[in-house]
Amino acid sequence: MDQEKKWIKQLQKNIKASVANDLVAKYYKEIYSFCYKQTLDADLSLDLTQDIFMSALQSIGQYNNQKASFRTWLYKIASNRLVDYYRSKSYRYAQLEQPMEEDQFEDKYDLTLSLEYKEDYARVTAYINKLDVRSQQVIRLKLFGEYTLQEIAEIEVLPLSTVKTRYYSALRWVRSKMEADRLE
Repeated sequence: MDQEKKWIKQLQKNIKASVANDLVAKYYKEIYSFCYKQTLDADLSLDLTQDIFMSALQSIGQYNNQKASFRTWLYKIASNRLVDYYRSKSYRYAQLEQPMEEDQFEDKYDLTLSLEYKEDYARVTAYINKLDVRSQQVIRLKLFGEYTLQEIAEIEVLPLSTVKTRYYSALRWVRSKMEADRLE
């Protein structure tokens, strides 16, 4: 952790490519995985991950290690970026234009199961996108970032009870929508 603090201090004083590369390399796979779990699109996840790190490096001067760890701060940026993406016109346009071939022959796995998983995933993601931004951030960090509710409370700088309320309310709402879909 001391090395990470040195890198951050060096970056806050003056951008150095090698230091930035070291810091990005430390968290790249983790943030990429966080994005991929929410998009199931490798290319998009790469783009989002790059945007997240660019944003983090550009605003590194605003980072204060007294308030949160760098990892926590980075996840906050990632969560906000994903919310922004799902609210964007490009996301809505991509949903309208998605070619059928992408879903036809997945791999060696059972095609039907794969398509059902993608359909359920798409529905859950669509419902999460309809939540208010604060609830989206909580549920994304919990489901896709695999944070505990206590860690989310620290990231969001909220009381644990508020985080629990937002998470369980959002989860109940998404489940009720999924059940309503199954009944139709």
